[in-house]
Amino acid sequence: MPASRADLMARFSSLGIETETRDHAPAFTVDEARDLRGVIPGGHCKNLFLKDEKGAVWLIVCLEDARIDLKAAPARIGSKRLTFGKPELLMELLGVEPGSVTPFGLINDTGNRITVILEERMMRENLLNYHPLSNDATTTIGSQDLLAFIRSCGHEPRIVALAAP
Repeated sequence: MPASRADLMARFSSLGIETETRDHAPAFTVDEARDLRGVIPGGHCKNLFLKDEKGAVWLIVCLEDARIDLKAAPARIGSKRLTFGKPELLMELLGVEPGSVTPFGLINDTGNRITVILEERMMRENLLNYHPLSNDATTTIGSQDLLAFIRSCGHEPRIVALAAP
């Protein structure tokens, strides 16, 4: 059974990480999220759940306006050709549905199958915003706290400049 929002919040608490979560109507796209979120401080982000032709799984996390070239990204991150992961794999590894992809889903990747790539420009933000395992809320977290959370899930994220200027 995947972790719940309560499980996620308990993990934050056990790590001493302060977050703020705001509920809203479900948002399936960046444009829908912009319309729903109101004025929430910090960088707003998108997440790309990808698989390469060798079967390796990747999570690229970046600011919502980042343009990630999926043809150029493999050379930068050390992968083979990338395609979007199937919903079944997304649920198996991150425990979330399409439209709810989030680095917080790493709490469910107990087998450490996902390689985490954090876009360098995003990591310059003090506060970052992601769905707390479902797309009907937004959770604000400090960028350094995001790193601590990801590491607590057994992943060592790589910070890479991927976004086109």
